[in-house]
Amino acid sequence: MFSLRFWGVRGSIPCPGKNTLIFGGNTSCLELRAGNKLIIVDMGTGIKPLGDYLLANDLKNGSLDIDIFISHTHWDHIMGFPMFAPIFNPAVNIRIWGPISFDNNSLASIVGEQLSYKYWPVRLSELVARVEFRELNEGRIDLGGGLKVSCKYLNHSIACMGYSFEYMDRKIVSAFDHEPFRNLFSSEMSHNEFSSMEGEAAASDENKKMFDFYKNADILVHDAQFLPGEFENRIGWGHSSYDYAINAALAEKVKNLIFFHHDPNRSDKELGMLEKNYRKKTRKFRDLKITMAREGLKIEV
Repeated sequence: MFSLRFWGVRGSIPCPGKNTLIFGGNTSCLELRAGNKLIIVDMGTGIKPLGDYLLANDLKNGSLDIDIFISHTHWDHIMGFPMFAPIFNPAVNIRIWGPISFDNNSLASIVGEQLSYKYWPVRLSELVARVEFRELNEGRIDLGGGLKVSCKYLNHSIACMGYSFEYMDRKIVSAFDHEPFRNLFSSEMSHNEFSSMEGEAAASDENKKMFDFYKNADILVHDAQFLPGEFENRIGWGHSSYDYAINAALAEKVKNLIFFHHDPNRSDKELGMLEKNYRKKTRKFRDLKITMAREGLKIEV
């Protein structure tokens, strides 16, 4: 079995309330199952209900082994960690993987600082679960049991990683938070024509690498925080538009594109209309399925 379940789908900040009941208001958290392997991607507030579920259902076997892959250490992607119930259970082993995100601080120091008395009543050193931190660069990891993970840097304001999970000839890719690469030495920013040409080539090369990363994915979970018009006014914020995600999926023969990292101001009504409209626009591309991520959605591949 290779499956994906959504526990948190929002970006930036949790947004509970009557306008987010259908799609959900928790921030980023995915659960993957590959055979007997349990993988979590990101520790936003969605990891709290996931942790409660795991203790109620998975600990029946006596122990629990978890690999958590963090895209990056912005708060909306790690803020659920202190309320993740398995960290308080001695029968749990957790490996937290992620990029070195800021200056010379370690992954453990950035994530673990949330568990200090200035923010929280329990310190990292007081956890009874076994928790390890493993820092990542681009490359490929063999987690055993037939599951392999490829890591690719995304374009965000700090080091941010996309992941490709491959199991039994199936592929699930996560790409959030990501903005298309652009020429940082454009003619408007530089009087040096050579620099501008090199910048254009570098941006084009990085965008091609991203598209290659998505190639033939059974599921691509992609940042789609902005509408095209919104994106034009927010270049540099490190997020993508719905249209960019669609173009990437079509170019690389993705089977199921899932819009993710919803803007916190986007209501259930708006998300429902966007899903309907984008499905209508892409109807002629019969090999591509469009889905708006919502909490509780489970897909098997």
